[in-house]
Amino acid sequence: MTSRPDQIEWTEHVLVRDGVRLSCRDWGREGGRDGSGGSARSLLLLHGLAGHAGEWDALARLLRADGHRVVALDQRGHGASERQPADTSRAAYVADIIAVLDDPGLGLAGGPGGRPPVLVGQSYGGHAAFLTAASLSAAGHSSRVTGAVLAGAVLAGAVLVEAGPGGAEPGLPEEIRGWLQAWPVPFPSREAAAAYFGGGPVGDGWAGGLERRDGGWWPRFDPEVMGASLAENSGRDWWEEWAAIGVPLLSVVGEKGIMEGDEYDGMARLQPGLRGACVPGTGHDLHLERPDVLHDLVARFLDELPR
Repeated sequence: MTSRPDQIEWTEHVLVRDGVRLSCRDWGREGGRDGSGGSARSLLLLHGLAGHAGEWDALARLLRADGHRVVALDQRGHGASERQPADTSRAAYVADIIAVLDDPGLGLAGGPGGRPPVLVGQSYGGHAAFLTAASLSAAGHSSRVTGAVLAGAVLAGAVLVEAGPGGAEPGLPEEIRGWLQAWPVPFPSREAAAAYFGGGPVGDGWAGGLERRDGGWWPRFDPEVMGASLAENSGRDWWEEWAAIGVPLLSVVGEKGIMEGDEYDGMARLQPGLRGACVPGTGHDLHLERPDVLHDLVARFLDELPR
């Protein structure tokens, strides 16, 4: 584990799974303090497509201050992790998450009080979170997602931000790949990038995923890899996997986000215990717009989990 010289709030933890480098922001746990009434948890935070672990910084600070153990993962193809993975399947993303949960150097599985960890994911990261929950619910027999018997990781629950099991429209991977390729890179400054992405906390969040090199600011992903990562979501849905989940779930959507009411209704029918919340005035990146509100929702969900 190495410290960041420009950022003392977290340390970088790196693990390698099947030759793929996976980088995590390890926020630890503030002073070992348990401000959550004895119900502290380990949490693994998962960003969306073309995102980065730094999107969770504001939420991570709040959760750590509550006494929780917090780690944010740069998923394969993103950020400080391997940017050109040969495998961009959903199964590969899920297997990465399980490897992080099982990694003894992070100790998420044996977190505060020995309680199982909780996943928090936004958009594509939320999709990976519920597929992981489905896989771990199938532990002891062949997983629907990975096709293999899983290791010993277990979950206490999952929080999905702007994510659900409905299939993507055909052509979406090409559309997103085209949008990413259209970015006017390199950006001359981080401020210019933030303005391009709309300014405010959302613009700052997207600009925070760039790296400075060769006289400008560049994305830390390959648009082709991003398009390939979406391939399985185009033309199929994941309702069978959703129905297989056996842990508590919280779905948080933005008032102006991408989640449709019909999809949420279907989610609730298959998971009658589903908790749901809509954050007024926010869009797809509500975790950037209102991390304080998301924190309150996550904190309440954590408090309600069995101890």
